[in-house]
Amino acid sequence: MHRALRFMIAYWFFLLGPVLTGFVTAHELRPAIGDLTVTPQGAVLRLSINVEALLAGIDLDGLENTDASSGSGRYDQLRSLPPETLQTRVATFFPRLLPGILLQDGGQLQRFTLSAVTVDAVGDPELPRDSRLELTISDPIASPSVLFHWPKGFGALILRQMGPESGYTGYLGGGDKSDPIRLVGNGDQTVFSALIRYIPVGFDHILPKGLDHILFVLGLYFLSVRFGVLLWQISAFTLAHTVTLALGALGYVTVPASIVEPLIAASIVFIAVENIASPKLHAWRPAVVFGFGLLHGLGFASVLGELGLPQGQFIPALIGFNIGVELGQLTVIAIMILTL
Repeated sequence: MHRALRFMIAYWFFLLGPVLTGFVTAHELRPAIGDLTVTPQGAVLRLSINVEALLAGIDLDGLENTDASSGSGRYDQLRSLPPETLQTRVATFFPRLLPGILLQDGGQLQRFTLSAVTVDAVGDPELPRDSRLELTISDPIASPSVLFHWPKGFGALILRQMGPESGYTGYLGGGDKSDPIRLVGNGDQTVFSALIRYIPVGFDHILPKGLDHILFVLGLYFLSVRFGVLLWQISAFTLAHTVTLALGALGYVTVPASIVEPLIAASIVFIAVENIASPKLHAWRPAVVFGFGLLHGLGFASVLGELGLPQGQFIPALIGFNIGVELGQLTVIAIMILTL
């Protein structure tokens, strides 16, 4: 690609980078998180979910942010409602959506009922708000294992089995069903299967939802398309964010997102300015990239903190998430190489 063209793309793209990242974060959609407890006496599902989007009739499957939907205006109205009003709306209308959330007990499909709703304060209406729902099945569970069905249109779900030491953890899309979930735990779940389950979670955090990380990786690319230059930078970035991702996920390092996110935006601006001011690989560039990689790793760790990792397969799930992140980054670079 011609140097002048790369210069102009880098200048405008990264000049607008912090604005773009702030805009997307304000309306981005995160996976729902479901903690499932299954016993012979019944089942309890505790959901952390964006109820405003569902009540607005938005199909969340494959959607990155609410502004891409025709129901965005309705969503914004619901998002501004006080907790008490939204709780009433959920109690009235959400049961209509429940028939799609099912637990398959042998040949029988068991339906959940809504038993409790908790909604946080309005806060900043430009940011997403998760509500917490408690769904129950009071009928006995006869089978030693069950299948969980997640309905179409509900978007992604991180499903975690509570209780057993080696409980099931899975990533489900709208319309998916889980693998068999044993009531006594999935002790036979292999290290490899736990690793594989978390690869798409890491990839999804880059493509399509990680605009801030995408912009940073593109900043590395725009300095030079030569393989050696890219290799040095990507290696430094990967090593750094792997370190802080592991430390953050293990609980050794904790930094609030309110501090990490603005610093990540600043890293995008810094790399863009350096690309323009010093358009070649200097000795300090890998060190700078390494430092910013530490910040991005803390961002990844905060995502994992929200999603949670299975206690029985913590390390392989962490490795799988990191592999997914790397595949996402390499995909970004590959797309740029093929298109520019």
